Amino acid sequence: MPWFVWLVLAVGLGVAEVFTLTLALGLLAVAALVAAIVAGVGAPLFIQLLAFTVTAAATLLVVRPLARRNLSGTPLVRDGSDALVGRTGVVTQEVTALRGLVRLSGEEWSARAYDASAVIPPGVTVDVIEIDGATAIVHAWEA
Repeated sequence: MPWFVWLVLAVGLGVAEVFTLTLALGLLAVAALVAAIVAGVGAPLFIQLLAFTVTAAATLLVVRPLARRNLSGTPLVRDGSDALVGRTGVVTQEVTALRGLVRLSGEEWSARAYDASAVIPPGVTVDVIEIDGATAIVHAWEA
């Protein structure tokens, strides 16, 4: 019953993956599952080990880097106040390094100038550089 040994190994590696979240142990569990299938059809031990090794190498060298790249990337969709970063607004009350108001996406936001020495008069279009709490950090468009 070598297939059972491979199956127990696959389950053990799968459980270990749940606790470590390394992605490596989960891929080794998949390789052990492939070896269990190969053993289940009656292949000799050498073929089982070969199936395990080839599957483990393929998943660790191909699948893992792709998965890690997709998991560690920045989110494609920003929500909440983060969605305002990069948008444009219009100054409704003079913006300085300390205070001001801008209209962003139909709402009034408190604002501060990104450049500490800048004074942005009402009516000027600005870019939102970042959101700090409930305050938009803005920079005036260059003419």
